[in-house]
Amino acid sequence: MSCDNDKQYVATFATHLGALEFYETLQALGDKKSKMSPVPRTISISCGTGVYFYREFDPSTMSNPDLEKVFLIQDQDYLELWANPNP
Repeated sequence: MSCDNDKQYVATFATHLGALEFYETLQALGDKKSKMSPVPRTISISCGTGVYFYREFDPSTMSNPDLEKVFLIQDQDYLELWANPNP
């Protein structure tokens, strides 16, 4: 899976630690454009920190227990792609 695309994603988390671990995973996978940042309340009411990234999401290698949801950002809309089955 590549991060050489123009699709941007955002992941939301239950904790700041979960966001940091996800960010570190993305960096190790080569997504150097990923960044931690606040997310809109419309997509998360938990810790408020998300990770914006460009690598195609693969739940088998990228998810962690604190990951809540993953969205594809299209124009100014957030399209939910994945939700944690065990929130």
